Amino acid sequence: MSLDTLSTAPAPVEPAPKNPRGKTLLLRWWRQLTSMRTALVLLFLLALAAVPGSLLPQYNLNPDKVRQYLTDHPQLGPVLDKIGAYDVFGSPWFAAIYLLLFVSLVGCLIPRIRLHLKALRQAPPPAPKYLDRMRHHAEIADLDVTSDELARQLRRNRWRTVVRENGDKVEISAEKGYLRETGNLVFHISLLLMLIGVASGALWGWNGNVLVNEGDGFCDTLQQYDSYNLGRDITDTDLPPFCVKLDKYSDAYLPNGQAISFAADITYDNGAGGPGKHARIEVNEPLRFDGARVYLIDHGYTPVLEYKDKYGQTFTSSTAFIPQDPNFSSSGVAVFADANQKPGSARTPNVEVAFQGIFTPTTPAQGPKVASQGPALKSPGITLAAYRGDTGLSSGIPKSVYTLDQSQIDRGKLTLVGSKFLRPGQRWDLGDGSTLTFKTVKKWAGIRVDSNPGQTLVLVAAILIVAGLLCSLAIRRRRVWLRLSPAGGGRTDLQAGGLSRTDAAEFATEFDRLVEQISQRGKDKADAS
Repeated sequence: MSLDTLSTAPAPVEPAPKNPRGKTLLLRWWRQLTSMRTALVLLFLLALAAVPGSLLPQYNLNPDKVRQYLTDHPQLGPVLDKIGAYDVFGSPWFAAIYLLLFVSLVGCLIPRIRLHLKALRQAPPPAPKYLDRMRHHAEIADLDVTSDELARQLRRNRWRTVVRENGDKVEISAEKGYLRETGNLVFHISLLLMLIGVASGALWGWNGNVLVNEGDGFCDTLQQYDSYNLGRDITDTDLPPFCVKLDKYSDAYLPNGQAISFAADITYDNGAGGPGKHARIEVNEPLRFDGARVYLIDHGYTPVLEYKDKYGQTFTSSTAFIPQDPNFSSSGVAVFADANQKPGSARTPNVEVAFQGIFTPTTPAQGPKVASQGPALKSPGITLAAYRGDTGLSSGIPKSVYTLDQSQIDRGKLTLVGSKFLRPGQRWDLGDGSTLTFKTVKKWAGIRVDSNPGQTLVLVAAILIVAGLLCSLAIRRRRVWLRLSPAGGGRTDLQAGGLSRTDAAEFATEFDRLVEQISQRGKDKADAS
């Protein structure tokens, strides 16, 4: 007889699992990551990580401000740049928090959804043995009612009901409030959908801002936007082909300067050929086409200035002036870098001319004329200071079109020639054979083109979050058990018990009302017989 056939032979030893400690550790970390507490912590960290994106300039929104911030803060600026503080929403650490939150929510929701679906399929539990020991209980003796009648009454009140026989007794189990957990799950699923919507907008959304004078237009190319922001997976070739022309900008004000309406009449071509289509856009009423929306976001005035140099050459400036106060006192510049260049001779920057000033749509009749008395175009005027010299535009360094380079003035490369107030149609003789004429005033509109594929999903998710939160807060889980015992003569004794996980005071009122309805039903039936 071999050893392995003896009853006393030791059981074969199975090989130990490989690296059980590592598997246990991974399982522990996974459970920790997918817990609701971790999800809340990650949500808080995500909100905290977004704070620098609101406080610091961002490369994708305004790279000029980032460069200026680095110049103004030579010690702190480069450190913040290394950790991605100027590109917060595209930084690896922000993406890591975002992805961890996404994984945590998915890992937390899947088992909860599975358990909730299982609970919905299950029948209410049987009645406890001692109903009289429950906090909410009642007894009614000698009641003329059947279990089927009570079950129908409970179902009419939207209770999930099951009737069970227990010997000579009949028990009815009823429950309400499963929508509480459903609302809780809808809330967290909607939060997950919102994360997906925000991520899709960051990946495939884009927007661009442009300032357009009346009579001018732009096409949907990056070169024609004053500023733009592209999603991570969007390039300039992905933008839809269309062009927009600003035909007329209209506004209306009350006598006290309060705005009544803003509107822009435009003509647009969506690239399909054929004549352009006309549309009217207003505040919060954009034009929608090709998955993009064209918004009216700003407005102002553009003084049209004509400069005639000493050689008889004529130059026109239609540069927008930017409002500085609610009455639209607007500042701006007009630079004529090619003026005063003798035909056929080498170009010299030392004879360039520039004008800096304040435009007032409603110029006061008395006192200083550099502060408008209202935003409406009633009495336009412009106060200008003339400079001659090197404006710095020939250096090749990008400069703002709305302000003069103050460093050129400080270094004496731009010299003040004089200043003057002009009305439309008036001319200024600068004394060297050149003149400046204030021709007319145009209106300009700030237009924003926006495309966000995740916007609809975010809106739906926000609505579902509110609905789920209301269900979770307003609905209560509660159960009721009824036990019917024969009392002889076809009558029964009723014993009732109830249980609520929350809001015991409100459930006490509901339980008493239910018992009263059952008692009244028995009395009505007895009276009818």
